Amino acid sequence: MNPIEKNTAIIRSAAARLGFEYCGIAKAQRLDEDARRLESWLSKGMQGSMQYMENHFELRIDPTKLVPGARSVITLLLNYFPDAHQQEEAPKISKYAYGRDYHEVIRSKLQSMLAFIQSEIGEVHGRGFVDSAPVLERAWAQRAGLGWIGRNGNLINKQHGSFFFIATLIVDLELQYDDPFAKDYCGTCRRCIDACPTNAILDNKVVDGSRCISYFTIELKEKLIPEEMQGKFDGWMFGCDTCQDVCPWNRFSHATSEQEFSPIPELLHFSIEEWATLTEDTFKKIFRHSPLKRSKFQGIQRNLHFIKALPQKEAPGK
Repeated sequence: MNPIEKNTAIIRSAAARLGFEYCGIAKAQRLDEDARRLESWLSKGMQGSMQYMENHFELRIDPTKLVPGARSVITLLLNYFPDAHQQEEAPKISKYAYGRDYHEVIRSKLQSMLAFIQSEIGEVHGRGFVDSAPVLERAWAQRAGLGWIGRNGNLINKQHGSFFFIATLIVDLELQYDDPFAKDYCGTCRRCIDACPTNAILDNKVVDGSRCISYFTIELKEKLIPEEMQGKFDGWMFGCDTCQDVCPWNRFSHATSEQEFSPIPELLHFSIEEWATLTEDTFKKIFRHSPLKRSKFQGIQRNLHFIKALPQKEAPGK
């Protein structure tokens, strides 16, 4: 086994030991085609008020701007599909937010993985990223052979669907590279397009972020949600899984083995009345390690009032 094969085997073994279900590797290079798509998406204002999407454009499309001398982009998938679900009639919460904040969980795993690589291989420089830095994770996952970009904009893995977190580790180490995933298995299926409550999914594999329920319930920092969206949220209070729930490929999803993603009991069992009477102190205590803290207590209450069709001015803190 030559050094490149040996180092690649070390990395794949470390990924599996840390609980990542898939590990794909692509050669670090500028993403010219993806740059054009991103530029077009931004020019149409589909980022809404997410101005951070407009920043660091060059960093998003060129891994060597993030890690000088970058040779390889390692993409890792971590399953988050839960083994339990919310009670009926409860305000809906996206499955990715059932347990501990994935940023905390995956960041720790990436740090451990890089430290292990350095201890086993030697002086390797690299950086790990998980949804909080200018990296086009889905593009790299496709290039690393892990799946295709579906019509709903999600990475879809042929074996296990799309309920995965995507993590990226960029290193200045040459490795064996996987073949890009070349086929699109969405075919003529339009289930996600037809099911989207706000018509945010367009025909050409483009998602209008400014119309997505996840945008309104998580990213939008305004005190009020546009009235034109009233009655279109289908009960979603934080995020939205509709396009994934209807995807035929997610019939292959299986429950995660990551204990950190075990559902918070209150999240599963709270009724809409219990959410409505929740105090800010209790919210902070229960959800201190949850992705829900991103919307903050005031945001959750705003969303709750909106899906209950109550006057938004009545929401606490407004």
